[in-house]
Amino acid sequence: MKKPKTLREAIRYFSDEQVCIDTVARARWPKGPVCPACEHTEHYYLATQRRWKCKDCKRQFSVKLGTIFEDSAVSLDKWLCALWMLTNCKNGISSYEIHRALGVTQKTGWFMLHRLRLAMQTGSLEKLGGKSKEVEVDESFIGGAARFMHAARRKRMIQVRGVGSKAAAFGILERGGEIRAFAVPNRRKAALQTTIHAHVKDETPIYSDALLSYQGLRARYQHEVIDHARKYVEGRVHTNGVENFWSLFKRSIKGTYVSIEPFHMQRYLDEQVFRYNNRAILPVKPRNDGDRFDKVLSQIAGKRLTYKEVTGKVGETTVN
Repeated sequence: MKKPKTLREAIRYFSDEQVCIDTVARARWPKGPVCPACEHTEHYYLATQRRWKCKDCKRQFSVKLGTIFEDSAVSLDKWLCALWMLTNCKNGISSYEIHRALGVTQKTGWFMLHRLRLAMQTGSLEKLGGKSKEVEVDESFIGGAARFMHAARRKRMIQVRGVGSKAAAFGILERGGEIRAFAVPNRRKAALQTTIHAHVKDETPIYSDALLSYQGLRARYQHEVIDHARKYVEGRVHTNGVENFWSLFKRSIKGTYVSIEPFHMQRYLDEQVFRYNNRAILPVKPRNDGDRFDKVLSQIAGKRLTYKEVTGKVGETTVN
């Protein structure tokens, strides 16, 4: 059976456990299985146990070992269908949808989604921009309006966050290229400019709004400012591209997730960044749902998220 291109085809394709194992193995080991313990490439396949045995160290290993699927009792067919849905649903998919569609508990669906978001994280070290490329930067606050909260809760959140009910995020968009988004502690100069220096090449044309935190960028960049109190576009100077990303992200939060923890916001940002950077309208990018699925599946190894880590939210507040 040929590789699936739609959700309907994917459900049929991944109904066979051995097909799931073979699919994950090909994505993880394009040149053949490698022992996670000693990195030896010669092995036996134990068909009855659906795992491999290394000829060198004699250890057995499954396709899940060393991936986001490790130590999960959920079968691979459910994992791969959940990955397909999360990767290709424009506004994301909630844990309740996973619960209803795949027959797992809502708690399990929530944990699965966080592990899958980790696989969507790229973590590229290559800087954006250059003399011939333009970059937009913009900060945003994610969360509900404090005026709709009970006074006691509003006071508590102001004490914890310092900005009412909202959590700060920062985005860097290379025009015609990719976007990167980060959860930041605040929108002060040190936080924003440190992120810019780490991710944008020197002498790049940078466009921002009139926030004072961007002052001083001209020492290293071709920095131009658009004052939104007066206008939103002046020739090529605007931040409409990165603001469009924030609009899409907030739509997914409000319409699908409803409420998220600031503690988890980076993973939700990683999810939206992946979908934005791999939308089908861009050239040399994945052209269909199957391509996007394959790309995430190739990134599952070497990433681990335990339930203890994902629930370590003592002292954190909720973004509504």
